[in-house]
Amino acid sequence: MIEPRREPSLDRPIRKTKSQSPLLALPKGLVDPGEKPEQTALREVQEETGVTASPIAKLADIKYFYVRSWGDKERVFKIVSFYLLRYQSGEIDDVSAPMRIEVKRALWLPLEDAPKQLAYRSERDVVRRAQEYLNSHPEA
Repeated sequence: MIEPRREPSLDRPIRKTKSQSPLLALPKGLVDPGEKPEQTALREVQEETGVTASPIAKLADIKYFYVRSWGDKERVFKIVSFYLLRYQSGEIDDVSAPMRIEVKRALWLPLEDAPKQLAYRSERDVVRRAQEYLNSHPEA
C-alpha cells in the first residue's frame, strides 16, 4: 500500500478527519503511450513502492469520475486496472526523490488487514478479490 502525499490546496480548506489516520491506497497511475494496463501496473508499483513484481492475475477494472483539484477543475473519467502481483525484488518504500512528491510512504500490510486499512471502497473490494483468488488458487 501507499500513503499518497496530500498537501492542502490553497483554494480548499483543510478538512480534519475523525481519526486523523493516514489515507492508504493501492498504487495506480496513468498509462503511458504504447503501454498496456498490465505494464502500467508493474511500472507504477515499482515507482510508488520500490518493489519489482510479476503479474499473477487481473483482478478488476474500476471506473470512476473525479474533478481535478488543480488547473481547469475539469471532470475526468478514469479506468484503473488492478492486478494481483507476486513480489520479486526491491525494498518497500525505496522510492525516488521525484516520486516523493506523490508518495509519502509505501508499506507492507497483511492481506487480511488491507480491507480495514484502505481508504476507498472500490480498492477494498479489489483486495477481497485478491483474497478470493488466493483461496481458490493455493498454488499462487
